[in-house]
Amino acid sequence: MVMTELNSFAVSVITLVIVVLLKAIMTHVVAHEPLRFFRFYCQLLSNKVNLTKNSDKQRTIAGLVAVVVTLLPLAIILWLFEAFVEVAVLWQGLLLYLAMASFGIKASNKSVAQALVAKQNYLAKQSLQPWLLRETEQLSSLGLSKAAIEMQLLRTLQQGYVVAFIFLFVGPLSALIYRLLLEMHYCWNSKVERYRYFGLYAGNLAALCQWLPVRLFSLTLLIANIGRNFLLFWRLSRGKFFQLNNDIAIMLLALSLEVRLGGVAMYDKQKLRKVSFNDLAKQPEPKDIIHADTAIKRIIAVSFLLVITAAVTSVVIGQ
Repeated sequence: MVMTELNSFAVSVITLVIVVLLKAIMTHVVAHEPLRFFRFYCQLLSNKVNLTKNSDKQRTIAGLVAVVVTLLPLAIILWLFEAFVEVAVLWQGLLLYLAMASFGIKASNKSVAQALVAKQNYLAKQSLQPWLLRETEQLSSLGLSKAAIEMQLLRTLQQGYVVAFIFLFVGPLSALIYRLLLEMHYCWNSKVERYRYFGLYAGNLAALCQWLPVRLFSLTLLIANIGRNFLLFWRLSRGKFFQLNNDIAIMLLALSLEVRLGGVAMYDKQKLRKVSFNDLAKQPEPKDIIHADTAIKRIIAVSFLLVITAAVTSVVIGQ
């Protein structure tokens, strides 16, 4: 069956699989991040308009304007350019490739776990710091394990799972615009004091885009625990279901691993007390980093299987 005979959803699924495989190969060949120049632009933009002399309200409005004047023209230009592309699937694949992050997190976290087992905390901190906004200098082995688990979960969700969901059900252009918005959120994270107001809209808009995909991921993780405290996990996490954040995913992973996550973290020399998850459990150990990787990969694999099954079913029904 040729590509033109497939429905649009099946074509999108095939494109997603090919791009994921290509990303995995490229990650092993060369370390690269296509959006690093956009991060540089975001930094320059914030230096220009996020002025400390302005009031909190002015800085909040400036952050919203910065998002709009950056993303709206890009969306219009890319949308117009698509009309001139002869092979639409190649254009869609390119947009998805740009939107999806590299797959270097697993290798980095494996290095962190190995360093912690070898009692080389400094090496673990050096490996982990490029992936984190929080400071790692004062973290113990337990703190580094906790940070590594949370980082892998959130980055996998935000830069991979959500991107794939938006690509399949909204479109490739929307997936790229979301990823650019996410990069703005990373650069202007409101956990850092100087971006507390300027990054407010970027963070809230990114969280809004993530809400449904993260809930689907969390429900899949919850279902994976059927026969293992399923009802208890649901009762403990259901209060977070409608919140505009990713706390439900962190809570369910903490419950699944039987470890404690969240808590105090340092951002730009300032201590921030965040939500704690599964407080009565033990602190995570280096081996839990590997267990977390296995649990996350299992949910990703199940999600891929469901999407591929849906695509095949749609093709069979359409014949």
